[in-house]
Amino acid sequence: MDNETVDRTFTPAARAALKAFAIDAQDLTLVSLSENVTFKVTDGRDGRAYVFRLHRPGYHTLEELVSERAWIRALAEAGIDVPDAVMTRDGQDYVPVTIPATGEQRFAGLASWTEGRLLSDVLAETADQTRVEESFKQLGAITAAMHNQASAWRPPSGFKRHALDSDGLMGMAPHWGEFWEHRSLSAGERRLLLDARQHMHDMLSRLSQDSSAYSLIHADMHPGNIVFDGDRLTVIDFDDAGYGWHQYDIATALTHWQTKPNAAEIERAFLAGYRASRAVPDEALSLIPQFRLIRWMATIGWFHQRPEVNRPSSVFKERKAWVLEQCAALQLS
Repeated sequence: MDNETVDRTFTPAARAALKAFAIDAQDLTLVSLSENVTFKVTDGRDGRAYVFRLHRPGYHTLEELVSERAWIRALAEAGIDVPDAVMTRDGQDYVPVTIPATGEQRFAGLASWTEGRLLSDVLAETADQTRVEESFKQLGAITAAMHNQASAWRPPSGFKRHALDSDGLMGMAPHWGEFWEHRSLSAGERRLLLDARQHMHDMLSRLSQDSSAYSLIHADMHPGNIVFDGDRLTVIDFDDAGYGWHQYDIATALTHWQTKPNAAEIERAFLAGYRASRAVPDEALSLIPQFRLIRWMATIGWFHQRPEVNRPSSVFKERKAWVLEQCAALQLS
């Protein structure tokens, strides 16, 4: 969808929804169009910037979106850098909005704009491996702090988020879609993924769901969802947050970097930062390779749910080949 089509489709609805918030909305600019439609907007009264999001229909209920905000506020109270949520004039977290051009019903939410650059972009541009490792050490510490908060936190009444448990990750109707049905798979590859799905489902079913190991997690905790501003790292995009094992968060942070020449050093740095803030037994960390594979199997499901991604990228093809290789190795073990 080009910018002109985006402007015609979503901007009028966004401007109408912004009237529910106590700001003088100016300079509405599209930031990204993916699952959600995200704008940057400036308050004409004081120049403060905000992020305004039209949430994708059908992914989360209003109850689930309000629950997401409740956790974000609790994380902020625990000293973790996250965007500040902005309520509507009548004290609500979200306002419903209809997109006339598509007939979609969406929920719109406003939060403070986080200055800086995505950590993934910063790391991609630097040749200083010490800086890369230090960033992952800091990311590990933040991940541990979030797990500390979530393990001890008692959510308010009515709190609801999805579960990335054995069924949510590797069941026959997983949260991110039926990865074994991706259009690029052959019949043999599909059977291979189904066999691996059953293996992983059985493994997850045996894991403890005690709060020391399983709690609310970000579930998309990679450098592309971290904003870097000097020494400050701010966690953004809680769209996928739900209940899950802490190893899944750790694996997600590391997975996108697993093919780098210094992947082992990056993992050691992340875990050093994590373990400096939160104790975790070696037995739990030994499952990170399995959770790494689970993450990429689930990612194939994400692509399967999005037929608009017509041509798989070279990165997707590389990851799919790696997944199939790992699944084949499971059959031999």
